Amino acid sequence: MQSIERVRGGIVLAHALKLKGIPVVFTLSGGFLNPVLEGLMKYEIPTYNTPHEQVAGHMADGWTRLTRDLVVCLVGPEGFANAVPAMTEAFMAKTPVLFISCSATIKRRGQGGFKEIEDYRIAERITNYSALVPSGERIYEFVDKAIDAAISGQTGPVHLSIPVDILYSSFELQKKFLERPFRIGKSKRPSIWPAPETLNQLAASLGKAKRPVIIGGNGVWWSHAEEWLREFAEKHSIPFYNMPYHQKLMGAGPAYLGLADIHLNPPFEETMQQADLAMVVGCRLDNMLSFGNPPFFPEDLQLITINGSHQEYIENHAADQRVVGDPGAVFVELGKVLDSATSENPDWKPWLNDARSFSDRWVIETEIMLSKENTEGGAHPLRLILDVIDEVGDDDILSFDGGDTHFWSEIGLQLRTLQGRNIQKTLFPGPYSLLGVGISFATVAGLIFSENHSVLISGDGAFLSGGLSIDVAFDAMVPLTVVVDNNRSFGSIKQQQKILFDNNKTFKTNFRFIQFHDLVKSLGGYGVHVTDQDSIKGYLRKALQSNTIACLNVDTRSVISPLIEGLADRRARSSIE
Repeated sequence: MQSIERVRGGIVLAHALKLKGIPVVFTLSGGFLNPVLEGLMKYEIPTYNTPHEQVAGHMADGWTRLTRDLVVCLVGPEGFANAVPAMTEAFMAKTPVLFISCSATIKRRGQGGFKEIEDYRIAERITNYSALVPSGERIYEFVDKAIDAAISGQTGPVHLSIPVDILYSSFELQKKFLERPFRIGKSKRPSIWPAPETLNQLAASLGKAKRPVIIGGNGVWWSHAEEWLREFAEKHSIPFYNMPYHQKLMGAGPAYLGLADIHLNPPFEETMQQADLAMVVGCRLDNMLSFGNPPFFPEDLQLITINGSHQEYIENHAADQRVVGDPGAVFVELGKVLDSATSENPDWKPWLNDARSFSDRWVIETEIMLSKENTEGGAHPLRLILDVIDEVGDDDILSFDGGDTHFWSEIGLQLRTLQGRNIQKTLFPGPYSLLGVGISFATVAGLIFSENHSVLISGDGAFLSGGLSIDVAFDAMVPLTVVVDNNRSFGSIKQQQKILFDNNKTFKTNFRFIQFHDLVKSLGGYGVHVTDQDSIKGYLRKALQSNTIACLNVDTRSVISPLIEGLADRRARSSIE
């Protein structure tokens, strides 16, 4: 008679993750987690140990954003609180990460057990799904259910809390289906196909439009539909704009015209004031889209939303027409309907040319503005960003972190993309705009794309928030170049205060000059303090060629970004945020 293999619950969990095809786990090694760590070692699942659980969460988030493969962040009971910020960042970006926390024993639950906290209840509001695993026999079931909740419909992080006595107790390893309610194999994302009558209505609305635009967001990315969107927009000559804080969906090309933001991309406002139809794909009508209202969308514009989940469909109730269906399927089928239409579709090429002329004019005006900037007191942040972009290759990975530094970086990336550069692998804070994600993101970018350069442009305040996590890059021997936009302040907050406070005053936003370059040198990397704007490119080339972890600590001056200028004015006039 064949003996039954019984192992600790932590090994059962690792086995479940192996069967689900989890490619990597990020953690902070702890005593409560030892049974899981033993299982990860047994099943040879690549695991990275980090100095802080928030770092582990951000690295898991960044890995998934780049690869679209769900990965795991594993933390102990006390580490759960440290992982909450990363969980929140992933939730706002709709990143499907599986967070697993070890919790107090079931035996003493409700009696003040060791490190007892209702972690699964705390996580309920910032995840797609959060549950306490009640027994070791149900580990496979709950892992399957959590992953389904992460990748189905509107994607997002999920959380499982597993009591420590389950992880240390012995259970049977499952090698096949034992019950129908769950699968122990790898899960696939389901897709919703658009209804034919809905497609016909959409095609009819589009066919009547004279000046349509497309705005795309994360829902397109998680549906793997960005190529279908690009082909549709370019074939039909429809201007395309990417939602800010969402994954980049399109590189340089005839249809791509930058971000859907009137501050970071001023030509977008000019386009929208003339547009008569907008298809918003894969995102919500939230604060970034003025909730579907003017002045972002003119009153006489027809607003259509296209989403792959019922959650987004419900959230976009303000639209004139709502389409539920996988974005890729919608564009493929919509193209077929347009091609088979009995009446000829409008020629939108002149409209696309008009919209592109708005962008071309902005590029020229911005370059002229920069040429007149005085370099005394430090480099202009936009000039720094452009110098960095000019030195990296299109296959390299750019990460951004900070307030104004992030905003200026987005402007710089748009300028160069509109001029023909095609850098598509980028990582940056999501809609939650959490500082300190940069080092974690840039490190996983280097792990995934080891043949390319991983470059981070970080504000000094952002580097203070997460810079010490650079030790993970040293530990994993991942070449990484950090360019610090060092204006000795929290620049975005400082600039808001100058607008809002009396007499142009600021309060508690400045700090001393910090030698970040020497910190990196002390850890074994290359570091240099850059005081001359004209030498930025030369030092950056040297850093990239060093094939090590490098830091360029660049003297810059705080310059208010267009986004902060508009945000401060809006906050002064209203309370919508």
